[in-house]
This record gives sequence, C-alpha cells and structure tokens, in this order.
Amino acid sequence: MAGGAGPTTAERRRAGSGPSRPRRPRRLRLPRPRVLIVLAAALAVLAGGGAWVVYGSPWLRAEQVTTSGTMALKPRQVLAAADVPLGGPLISVDSEAIEERLLRKLPRIDSVDVVRSWPHEIALKVTERTPVLVAKKGGKFIEVDAKGVRFATVEKAPKGTPLLEMATDPAGGAAASLRRFDAARLRREAVRVVAALPGTVAVQTRTVKVRSYDSISLELRNRRTVMWGSGEKGRAKAEALTALMKAVPKARHFDVSVPTAPASSAS
Repeated sequence: MAGGAGPTTAERRRAGSGPSRPRRPRRLRLPRPRVLIVLAAALAVLAGGGAWVVYGSPWLRAEQVTTSGTMALKPRQVLAAADVPLGGPLISVDSEAIEERLLRKLPRIDSVDVVRSWPHEIALKVTERTPVLVAKKGGKFIEVDAKGVRFATVEKAPKGTPLLEMATDPAGGAAASLRRFDAARLRREAVRVVAALPGTVAVQTRTVKVRSYDSISLELRNRRTVMWGSGEKGRAKAEALTALMKAVPKARHFDVSVPTAPASSAS
C-alpha cells in the first residue's frame, strides 16, 4: 500500500477474530468411583495394620513394671498391690484400675501416676504421705499427714514429729464444739496450726493439744507453752509469736490466740 505500511499479520488476525470470548471456568473433576474404592481400601488396610500393631503384635506388649518415689514402702509392696497384668497389649492396661488398687491397699500412698512407657513397660510413680503429727494409741503411733488423714500405724514415732493429743471432753465445755466440728475436722485444724508455725518453733514443738476448735495449744521443749487458739489467722499468729519470743526470751507461756494482742508470762 502506497504512502504507508499495511497492517501486520497479527493486526489482521485480531481484526478478523472479533470480540474476545470469556473463558469458561474449569470444571472440577471428581475422582472416579474406582479411584475412591482403591483409596478406601488402602485406608482400611492401613487402619487394620495399625490396630494389629497396637493390639495384636508382640512388639507392644506389657512385659515389665517399674516403681519410683517409694520411701517407707518397699517397691515389692507396690508391685504386689498394683497387680499389673502382663503379657497383654500395653494399650489395654487399665491405668485407673491400677491406681484404685494402690490407693485402696496402701493408704500410705497419697497419689500415683500410672504411665505407659512404650514399647513394653508400665511405670508406677508413687508419692507417699508424710507424717506431720502422730497420735498415740496403746503402745503404737498413728501417723497423720498434712491433710489430717490417719494413714499408718507404726511401732515407733517418726523422729521430730509432734504428738497430737485430742483432749476434747464431750461432757465438758467442748461438747458444743464437738457437735459442730468432728474429730476429723479438729485433726485438720491441728495440722493447719503445724503448717503455720515459724521454723524455730516447729522444731521445738513436742505436743499439739486440741481441746476444741478454738482451743489448740502447743507444748514446747523446756516446758514452755503456746496458746494458739483456732487454726485461723496462722500467718499473723506466727509473726506475733516470733516477735513475742524475741521481746521476752525468758517467758515460759505465750498466748497468740488474738494476734493483735499477744501476751506472755513467766509462770
């Protein structure tokens, strides 16, 4: 064409093609039924194989039981009371049943964790109760833990553990207190008092005497005594007693039952 270049091939193509058509969205191709069947079969095989490994194979069997955390108890006592079934699948071992047996047969145990240790072991992690008081009965001693639970009878009192003396008199002035607070509650108050004692006083305490909920006293070494009152306001009473003992070191009797008005006397 004279006077100018003709349209290029690309231009002619665009001109002849007309307006562009919108693209159709791609259709989502669903798996064919045969593919779904194959996938389902493969999953079933995998699940069945996994179940066999866990329940039926010899690789994950309960073959050994170990214990830890025992102090007064012997490991053989724990093993006998646990009565863990061996030879079966490790996953089938009933940990709750084992825990229940141990707590029922061995009251000295406060708590126990039953742990599966793959591939062959059951581990029994024991926490024993610790005596904070002992109550004398005949020629023996009943140990009382920090929750006020009587859990064991022993021939000899643990060294350094104060004696719990329940001096309540149902026929006397403590009758009303006993109707409201039973012996178990009073034991809990006694251990609550022991837990609040300053360290220097705790090591000197020989006896914790409970007459009623509001009348708990301590007998210390060298025949000194402390009227503590109830188990309430333990921290304030501990601070008052510490200050009083420093201020009047030769006093023999101390009263912190009302911590804002502590008192002492020489006789």
